Amino acid sequence: MNILLILLAAILILGPLVAIHEFGHFWVARRFGIKVLTFSIGFGPVVWKHIGKDGVQYQLAAIPLGGFVKMADEREGEVPPADLPRAFNRQSPWVRLAVVAAGPLINLALAVVLYWALFLPPQQTLSTKLGQVDSGSPAAVAGLQVGDTLLQVDGKAVRDWQAINYALVDHMGETGSLPIQYERGQQRTTTQIHFSNFLTTGSKDPLEQLGFYPWQPAVEPVLGKVIVGGAADRQGLKAGDRLLSINQEKITNWFDIARIVHANPEVALSIVVERKGTGAEPATKQLTLNVMPQAKRDEFGNRIGMLSIAPIVKPFKVPAEYQQTLQYGPIEAIPLAFKRTWDLSAMTVSAFGKMLTGKISVDNISGPVTIAKVAGHTAGIGVMAFFSFMALMSVSLGILNLLPIPVLDGGHMLYYLIEGVRGKPVPEALQAWGMKIGLVMLGSLMVLALFNDFSRLLG
Repeated sequence: MNILLILLAAILILGPLVAIHEFGHFWVARRFGIKVLTFSIGFGPVVWKHIGKDGVQYQLAAIPLGGFVKMADEREGEVPPADLPRAFNRQSPWVRLAVVAAGPLINLALAVVLYWALFLPPQQTLSTKLGQVDSGSPAAVAGLQVGDTLLQVDGKAVRDWQAINYALVDHMGETGSLPIQYERGQQRTTTQIHFSNFLTTGSKDPLEQLGFYPWQPAVEPVLGKVIVGGAADRQGLKAGDRLLSINQEKITNWFDIARIVHANPEVALSIVVERKGTGAEPATKQLTLNVMPQAKRDEFGNRIGMLSIAPIVKPFKVPAEYQQTLQYGPIEAIPLAFKRTWDLSAMTVSAFGKMLTGKISVDNISGPVTIAKVAGHTAGIGVMAFFSFMALMSVSLGILNLLPIPVLDGGHMLYYLIEGVRGKPVPEALQAWGMKIGLVMLGSLMVLALFNDFSRLLG
């Protein structure tokens, strides 16, 4: 993907999110009469600035990964006597808490607005009718069959496959069972899918781990193209080969190939192929090849196996029973937008907790490089995907800043809450220690995120 598109997409996503976050602090501070000195988007060297009629210096800085609102505060510098009543540190703890909370809360509000807008246009999607159920999978053991229509996952109504994925990912790192309500014919039934260490090892695809999928076109397992120099080419596969089995698992379509290969980076696979003969050779012959997929990172940072092959693509039409059009009115979309924002917020908090307790890997933490790549990918897909990712990032930014970690907004909110309850501020020495701990935690998180980013980039 073009590096300029990736950078532009990242700026178009992060820039507005940072701007509205800082605007939340700015707007509430001004409403309470607090004197604002600087409104900055970005850190580092200032590339543009303007002094407004209100006396505030508005500026853009070179590093667009954050921003700040500087207010009159005796703890940070001298404040003219006339401005002392408007100094931030002179306000009640409840006012200060409101100013600090406004940043992350407006990010969550933005997510609600974005999701509301995304629910309005008519969307043609695949219905929740199952198109494939893997033999012997948890879904098959639970009794699910091709043609069943999923109605609820974990007690949550699901109208599309995105909702199904959200409901499943919420159980990342867990062992247990998942109630599934489905319709077969005219009868509704509830079953339980049992899982262990969900999404902690192997596949990062929740559907693949449980073994059920939406409808997929019938793509024959025949190699239409083998890229020169790729893993398949180096290890003997040729265009026209029909794959019959991989590691003794029967192959019926192209998606079986993708599923097995992606799940086995740098693992030797025994592949049985049917190859057309040439000249005096038999019309067809079977060969067994040992092939090792090359390990690569996909656009979302997951480590997958790749053979550098492509199928023969033929035109297809989605059967009518697997199609649906979803559209919601402006009023109907409001509770859906709030619910989507709430569900993602709860999922984000749950994921942080699971990482702290070791239930899921810290490899899931992403930094600016991965964010930029995913932003570029969604921009390439289309406007809906781009704004959907922006809404997701807005939720993540809001929840991250609400965490009670010193340095972050949530840490300051905790101090002001304690001050409001006990009637006096948290001792400065304790705040200083909290600041040091917060800086170490935030610095460690940033280093880990960048390490994961570059591991995905180079992996």
